[in-house]
Amino acid sequence: MDLHGKVAVVTGSGRGLGLGYAQALAAAGAAVVVNDVDGDAVDAAVAAITSAGGKATGVVAAVGDSRAAEQLVETAVREFGHLDVLVTNAGILRDRVLWKMTDEDFDAVVNVHLRGTFTCARAAAVRMREQGTGGRLILISSPAGQRGNFGQTNYAAAKAGIVAMARTWAMELARAGITVNAVVPVAATDMTKTIPAFAPVLAESERTGDPLPDWLRKDEGLGTVEDVAGLITFLASDSSKDVTGQAIGIGGDRLALWAHPQEKAVAFADGGWSAGAIAQEWHGGVGAEPETYGIPAPAAPEA
Repeated sequence: MDLHGKVAVVTGSGRGLGLGYAQALAAAGAAVVVNDVDGDAVDAAVAAITSAGGKATGVVAAVGDSRAAEQLVETAVREFGHLDVLVTNAGILRDRVLWKMTDEDFDAVVNVHLRGTFTCARAAAVRMREQGTGGRLILISSPAGQRGNFGQTNYAAAKAGIVAMARTWAMELARAGITVNAVVPVAATDMTKTIPAFAPVLAESERTGDPLPDWLRKDEGLGTVEDVAGLITFLASDSSKDVTGQAIGIGGDRLALWAHPQEKAVAFADGGWSAGAIAQEWHGGVGAEPETYGIPAPAAPEA
């Protein structure tokens, strides 16, 4: 996949998945603006990309407010002449069950994930529309945003909102030739390494260098950061010019298209529905097959 001549901004790219995205884009030929709140991580990421023959510069900033978003776009244009791709990856976790989650826990996560995606995408869209050459907005979501996850009210809500924004912006930016997609990645990161079913397998793979087993790579769709990065490169390329408004899952050996919400079962009552009529209808009708919720608990196959 050839991205020579393209310029990308990747938020939260000092380490982890974001760093993997930035390195993959640079390896394909794109010039990359690396962003993180950790200046040392930014410097190390830029050095790694440039030492491998790529083009990169760094911006130390916490995404969320409009000024940080504008600074990222301005840096891309000043250093490389234009902006073609934005990957909104920056994020934090403040996991708590509902009754223990503070206002500060909720606001901090929503500010970085949801508001940070909004402000960065808005700044990028303004620039891309002015350029008149189209562009790519790649918004990083999560399985938690698709299904919910215990202890992650703030994170799940933000990640669900990101998918909703992708669908909305795909409509609004279509005439400008700007595609907008949400990516739902699963990879072995510091967070997934704490999941009890995954931890011993991931630790053994790190110790021995052996590949992860098929049940993990296929059934759970969990692999390395590098396994996820190919989707980002594809969505940044001209090959994806007709892909927009989608939520796409990637991890391990698994590539998936997530369904958009739609009505599953419908019933009608002349004159409308009373509470009693709903009670009579629900269990044998519309609600006979309720939807599941939550990310299914992973389980290793029995030996």
